[in-house]
Amino acid sequence: MGNQTSVVGDEHLVDVLLREGVDIKFAFAPEHGFRGDIERGEKVSNEFDAKTGLALHSLYGENEKADSIVNSIDVMIFDLQDVGARFYTYVASMHRVMQLCADNGKKVIVLDRPNPNGDQVDGPVRKDDKYKANISYHKIAMIHGLTVGELANMINGEGWLDKGKQCDLTVIPVKNYDHSMKYELPVVPSPSLPNYTSVRLYMSLCLFEGTDFSIGRGTDWPFQVVGYPDPVFGKFTFTPGVRPGMAAHVEQQGNLCYGLDLRNVDAEKEKFTLKYLIDFYNKSDFKDKFFARPEFFDKLAGTDQLRKQIIAGKTEEQIKESWKPELSAYKKMRKKYLLYPDFE
Repeated sequence: MGNQTSVVGDEHLVDVLLREGVDIKFAFAPEHGFRGDIERGEKVSNEFDAKTGLALHSLYGENEKADSIVNSIDVMIFDLQDVGARFYTYVASMHRVMQLCADNGKKVIVLDRPNPNGDQVDGPVRKDDKYKANISYHKIAMIHGLTVGELANMINGEGWLDKGKQCDLTVIPVKNYDHSMKYELPVVPSPSLPNYTSVRLYMSLCLFEGTDFSIGRGTDWPFQVVGYPDPVFGKFTFTPGVRPGMAAHVEQQGNLCYGLDLRNVDAEKEKFTLKYLIDFYNKSDFKDKFFARPEFFDKLAGTDQLRKQIIAGKTEEQIKESWKPELSAYKKMRKKYLLYPDFE
């Protein structure tokens, strides 16, 4: 399973394996497709890779033929660049690969990659399966602090596959990585995360997806700006539209938005925070409609408590204090699966 982030130097992993004589039967594609150019949430169809002729199959959502497809191979390779958030759907795709291989007695090799947000663990831990979705697939912290290899070991070790199964898993670790280091991705992981700043701000700004605020989709600065068509939210202005593989939410497409310009933040020091969300909520005069898609917001958060706490006027400090018991237990579990030196 791979996409445009599955690279060996300047070459795609598939091209390298084919040159070395590896018999590749097909490739699974995650959200955004095999070449990473499909809009988030859009259907990833079964097709062929134009460059190699390789058959492509979707694992974003259900695939009725997945079991029979997997039965045709000996080993599945998983190589996707995650960004460290529970709501980034590549980890849900990895879980599906592991489940398919466990069900069909096939081996999984995970080619690990650094986590560009691996220097933090934060946010609510998803507990209730009521909030399970592609954007909240695992019972982990919202900002989980794991590489995909570490998370794969956790999925296996904690018995999270159906019926407590374990897949035959091998993780190929990264050399010279630790969780405290800065890591800038060499390849854009998805259309809306074009640079290091967007990847770091994604942790905090993605929660706005449960509102009608724009976080810059359909502009040249996705996940680097926040705004709404009302001057109360700031002097900076931008107009969301359409860009390749990325469109603004229909609510704000073509509307002049006022808000924050975060393009010049110190990205390396930027950590997960609720300050942007709480500040915009407090400035709004439509608090009853601020969370325009409450069910989606709750799935992003993995709980309905965060939304209710913001409505109740809780501060960021009070909200984070309420996460401590579950977050402490998660951190203890996380330590068991670390492959690299931690940030603390």
